[in-house]
Amino acid sequence: MECKYFGVCGSCKLHNLSYSEQIAQKKEYIKELFSDFDIGDFEFFTSSDKHYRNRAEFRIWHNGDDISYGMHKLEGKEVLEIDECPKVDEDIYFLMPKLKKVLQKNEELRNRLYGIEFLSTRNGMLVTLIYHRRIGERWRGEAKKLEDKFGIFVIGRAKKIKEVLTQDFVLESLHVEKKDYIYKIIEGGFSQPNRQTNEKMIEWVCSHVKDAKDLLELYCGHGNFTLPMSDKFTKVLATEISKSSIKSALFSCAVNGISNIEFLRMSVAELTSALKKERKFNRLKDINLDDYNFSHVLTDPPRAGIDEKSLEFILNFENIIYISCNPQTLKRDLKVLTKEFDIVDFAVFDQFPHTNHIESGIILHKKPKEL
Repeated sequence: MECKYFGVCGSCKLHNLSYSEQIAQKKEYIKELFSDFDIGDFEFFTSSDKHYRNRAEFRIWHNGDDISYGMHKLEGKEVLEIDECPKVDEDIYFLMPKLKKVLQKNEELRNRLYGIEFLSTRNGMLVTLIYHRRIGERWRGEAKKLEDKFGIFVIGRAKKIKEVLTQDFVLESLHVEKKDYIYKIIEGGFSQPNRQTNEKMIEWVCSHVKDAKDLLELYCGHGNFTLPMSDKFTKVLATEISKSSIKSALFSCAVNGISNIEFLRMSVAELTSALKKERKFNRLKDINLDDYNFSHVLTDPPRAGIDEKSLEFILNFENIIYISCNPQTLKRDLKVLTKEFDIVDFAVFDQFPHTNHIESGIILHKKPKEL
């Protein structure tokens, strides 16, 4: 990828390396970081190095009546004015200059506009305009013209205000193991930002499921892994704390005709207590946890990794699938897990070329009991 802002924009910290050099550097980093573990010749899944981000956000920088997109500079706290970003999905890339031109000419839409978030899927585009002022009916009228002009869904956000013109979600299509899955992605909710690499990651996980019975999934989000994984298991119990993510997951199950998943809006710590029969929860009144025969647990925790209590709990399973967005907390957690588990497979997924970010997948199997 070539970008005229390389070396100035703070987003691409590996701008001085070719993509093949970035891959080599990340592989070496993983080998060194996990040298105390037997990870073998791990797989490395590459990405297109341009137009790979289907989710992006930018500051809006004002200079009189002119506006521009803004990013933090590589050094210092100043804002860098930009007019393009070749990392973003092509639909976002080509919309950005056209959208800016319209916003700049429209005082109602431009006034105290602070930022713009883009969410692009194979089925549509969601654009969120963020303001440092109140917005209302006049804004809605002008924003609706924006929707109609570009064929997008527009949302306005300000302090304690969310203005939805048509809908606050888009549908995404993912192709996994020769099958298409439809997902409902809600504005503001988490979704994987690199569609192609995400599909590779889900397929890698599915390909490593053997001797499956029931699945327990922790931090399931909107069902990114859950839906395809349901084909591999008799039953799936998935937990997530976000109410909107659970609603999206239930919608997606209905659209895809999937009926063997039970979603719970519970924290991992709460579910852990319930499964250990330490506490009773009203949310579980219609679910008999004893009906499940879990052969696998899948966990996709935040950057902080798995909390200590939950980490101790998953030691009870025969197979662990761990998706990590932070190698440092993964290393910390593996120090505990590998006391009782063998690492069966290890993979790296390059979700963010030109950055230091690394996503990993690990398959662990319980060590045989000593005689």
